[in-house]
Amino acid sequence: MHDALLDIIGFMSRPEPDVALMSEMAMPLERALLPLLVRIDRRGPIGVVELADVVGRDYTTVSRQVARLDELGLVVRRAGTRDKRVREAEVTELGREMADAVDRMREELVGELMADWTNAERRDLARLLKRMASSMDEWMASRKSEDAE
Repeated sequence: MHDALLDIIGFMSRPEPDVALMSEMAMPLERALLPLLVRIDRRGPIGVVELADVVGRDYTTVSRQVARLDELGLVVRRAGTRDKRVREAEVTELGREMADAVDRMREELVGELMADWTNAERRDLARLLKRMASSMDEWMASRKSEDAE
């Protein structure tokens, strides 16, 4: 299972799928910004430190990249709702449209990759992946609470 997960992560991290998506969409976005935009859309509003943690990148790099998304009008940054000292990013309507377009393109790609899978197999995989992701989130939350104590 570990090898399969590494292969999936490796595929999703490769530049080719994102570059192909962006070229088909004529998207004026650097490749490194795409995962951040999608994550902000899914989890926003989100602070830069938390976003950096989620994507496994350095805080200063993510901060610069979020500033670039802000310049492009894809996100807005504002004081946090829970902590006013934290600057949170949230997608704009334009950012949401772009993230939605990326979602559609990725769904098409996954559809191509799973063309010979049955609907039941697709549903089972989605259900099991959601379950695993939930377990991962719970594990991370428990680690953070242990660190805070």
